[in-house]
Amino acid sequence: MEEQKKIRDKWLHLRLDETEYQLLLKQFRKTTEPHLSKYARKILLGQPMIGKLRNESLQEIIFTLSKLQKDLNGIGNNYNQMVHKLHLASNAAHVKIWMDAYEKERENMEQSIRIIRDYIEKTAEKWLR
Repeated sequence: MEEQKKIRDKWLHLRLDETEYQLLLKQFRKTTEPHLSKYARKILLGQPMIGKLRNESLQEIIFTLSKLQKDLNGIGNNYNQMVHKLHLASNAAHVKIWMDAYEKERENMEQSIRIIRDYIEKTAEKWLR
């Protein structure tokens, strides 16, 4: 049997002045709750809430690693396209052109890998202090 969905059909109207509303929003933003109504309901019913822990160094690491991942994905896509075109090439001139392009992409990839390695080493130093 299907579990019955809880229907909230009772309304509670609450009036706040601008200062109170801004204070409520400020407190709401410090939690993991996605909706203000759910946050207010938990406050009124005395239910526990999870606060956000902001670790700026971790956010910086995640941002940088996601950018590096995007760069590496682009290089990988370029490499796959080059290999595919190389397989389709019929004469030596095309092969020479694609080998030159391959060499440039390989250098880009090696540089990206060096950047990632350096970044990971720097991050490890920060975290192991």
